[in-house]
Amino acid sequence: MTDSRRDALARQLLDMPYDDLPPVKRSVIDMMVDKAPTAVGRHVKGEGASFGDRLADRVAAVGGSWGFIIAFGVVLAGWMGLNLALVTRAFDPYPFIFLNLMLSTLAAIQAPVIMMSQNRQAAKDREGAEHDYLVNLRAELEIMRLHDKLDAVRDQQLMDLLRSNTEILETLRGQVAALGEKGE
Repeated sequence: MTDSRRDALARQLLDMPYDDLPPVKRSVIDMMVDKAPTAVGRHVKGEGASFGDRLADRVAAVGGSWGFIIAFGVVLAGWMGLNLALVTRAFDPYPFIFLNLMLSTLAAIQAPVIMMSQNRQAAKDREGAEHDYLVNLRAELEIMRLHDKLDAVRDQQLMDLLRSNTEILETLRGQVAALGEKGE
């Protein structure tokens, strides 16, 4: 019974048999027949992320903020200022070789972590766009269905009105004929 409803709805709204529809459109027809809400995926909601994924997101959020840039600038200025002030006992003298090593190490670690976070965000965005497409497609198909129902109601009302007018016209013709017979 449900398969015939799916096929009939697919033919009515999309002019295609259910079996010929792509998977996305099938899922929309399934949701319409089952009267199920359009669910948001786990990744869009942020569920199901591993510890590494959550850590990458957090590092990207912190590393890509003005607070981090300002704090990092203050630390760098402090490092250089302290080493310049302690010229005779400096732990990292003027060319700041150890500081350069630390900055290179930080950049080498931070860049892939930020890219992992961006890849995850891109995947979430793609899933969100697919969800939006499903919702929009379902809304469009539901609107088409409502238009068909309204057209059917309007057609029925017009038929009822036509039938009523025909009956009234027949009654009037009968009354005119009766008046014509009385007048003779």
